[in-house]
Amino acid sequence: MKFEKIKYLERKTGEIKQEKVPGESYLKFLYYNPFGKLPLEFIVKRKFLSSLYGRMMDRSKSREKISSFIEENNIKMKESVKEIGEFNSFNDFFIRKLKKDARKISKNKDELSSPADGKILAYETIDKKDKFFLKGSEFSLGEFLKNDKLADKFQGGTFVIVRLAPSDYHRFHFPAGGSISDNKKIDGYYYSVSPYAIKRNFMIFCENKREYALLDSEEFGDILLGEIGATMVGGIKQTYVPNTLVEKGDEKGYFYFGGSTCIMLFESGKIKIDKDIVENTLKGIETKIYMGEKIGIATKK
Repeated sequence: MKFEKIKYLERKTGEIKQEKVPGESYLKFLYYNPFGKLPLEFIVKRKFLSSLYGRMMDRSKSREKISSFIEENNIKMKESVKEIGEFNSFNDFFIRKLKKDARKISKNKDELSSPADGKILAYETIDKKDKFFLKGSEFSLGEFLKNDKLADKFQGGTFVIVRLAPSDYHRFHFPAGGSISDNKKIDGYYYSVSPYAIKRNFMIFCENKREYALLDSEEFGDILLGEIGATMVGGIKQTYVPNTLVEKGDEKGYFYFGGSTCIMLFESGKIKIDKDIVENTLKGIETKIYMGEKIGIATKK
């Protein structure tokens, strides 16, 4: 498979842009060079490497990386609650909170909000067979959830992926209001979730460390909200209180340093994803969105 630069559509302007990817040459070696397979399988995908890097990003010395990271990635610090000098580590900066007016969240309960800043792909119908294909790769819902009964519940439903790049705001939120369940953890590896890796093997989503919970909403039925770890992601932190009622836009948790992914699964006939996102997905193009932004609407039966 040919190595291609990551391009996406900026929804607000309609522009096609090229993503700036930290460690791009490294990813190219690992996933597109036959000599990269050995370090990938024996070192990079293992927990110890990501955990070690995560601890390094917790040290006070890591603050030295903040200013250059902000400049290189054009991060809008006016949205941040804290000023640059107030962060005690790079990870503290990475999981920064935003001011209340930094993201607009629709008050219409029938509108689904994006759970995070990132780039979205949406597949309207999951094949009713055990496996379905995305960009030529097999994906098994049963393998992803490690729960066949739950997989059956969402067969024929809608599958949404929101990919967070390292430069994105890394807290994730509830896309709708409702009752939220306990958090389920599934152990796994730490492959990259960059499109460079996913294009090679979509089953990475079924192999990486992941967590999920069920949101029981009046408008959309049960929504499965999942988070996937990745290379150099020091951890996934859930900040919500299980078995409570939550509002759309409330914080669910955050990712420590690295690129990560939020997954949403909907039951059949419960959601209509916005047309532009679906059309872009069919063309193989991700759409840049922001937390709280409308990405779909409830389907009334």
